[in-house]
Amino acid sequence: MDWSDDAIVLSVRPLGESGAIVEALTRDHGRHLGLVRGGASRKMKPVLQPGNTLAVHWRARLSEHLGSFSAELAKARAGALMEGREALTGLNAFAAVASAAMPERETHAPVYLGAEILLDAMADDGIDHWGPLYVRWEAGLLDALGFGLDLTHCAATGTTEELVYVSPRSGRAVSRDGGAEYKDKLFKLPPFLLGSQNAVGRADIAAGLKLTGYFLNERVLVPHGKELPAARARLESVT
Repeated sequence: MDWSDDAIVLSVRPLGESGAIVEALTRDHGRHLGLVRGGASRKMKPVLQPGNTLAVHWRARLSEHLGSFSAELAKARAGALMEGREALTGLNAFAAVASAAMPERETHAPVYLGAEILLDAMADDGIDHWGPLYVRWEAGLLDALGFGLDLTHCAATGTTEELVYVSPRSGRAVSRDGGAEYKDKLFKLPPFLLGSQNAVGRADIAAGLKLTGYFLNERVLVPHGKELPAARARLESVT
């Protein structure tokens, strides 16, 4: 069994004196692990850093085996991501959420492609720029896993106008009038999730993170005995 793919490094842990187990988000093979022989060497350590994109080749005798990766650097961005507090916090949140929420070896190419865009933005700009992209990435992850938010019309009235809330029960949008009586129990819906081109403030990003974080935790993680990673919680603290 073998295949080649593009992969974003999520985490690396040592194995023995020179090996490393790499957890990666691949484009066509989902979240996948593999052994990199010599992964702890001086040559490979800078390559096997979270946030970098690799060209990998995976090989195993049987498909259910851990298998081994051979890897070449395709895009180095780990250094830039680790230079600033906000970018590093974002990288750690992304990697932790992808690891916790994505089933192993289940293909979700749009999630991978969105991650490439997100990480490039993190490496170049501050959270005011990439914060909305991060929220959209988590919303896309929810959709890919079958728990997408329905933001097309109001769950209470059916209108498509003034959608400003999301119901924690249904994950559906609620209009200003439809949610007036229960607004304290509803999530705020940041306009950028509806495609608004208006300027996005920190409060909008914080509202988006609170929204997607809740549904990732309640619908994806808790049913499998997990909880939202601490690294993800730290991301909310920088908004």
